[in-house]
Amino acid sequence: MKARVYVMLKNGVLDPQGEAVRHALGSLGFDGVEGVRQGKVIELDLADGTTEDTVTEMCEKLLANTVIESYRVELM
Repeated sequence: MKARVYVMLKNGVLDPQGEAVRHALGSLGFDGVEGVRQGKVIELDLADGTTEDTVTEMCEKLLANTVIESYRVELM
């Protein structure tokens, strides 16, 4: 069984990496980009029977900094 965890900075938290990407895209001639938010995707290979609650606990304890990041779990 696999799970994907999508982690993004919460709205209102400054994203310097996203801003650097937006600036670089503008420098390359991509003028229509008004904002970029950068995040991460974590793919987990899990034992059969692992629950979404367990993955959520992983996120709360390690995978996401819940003070400044939000996350979404997708079981596959």
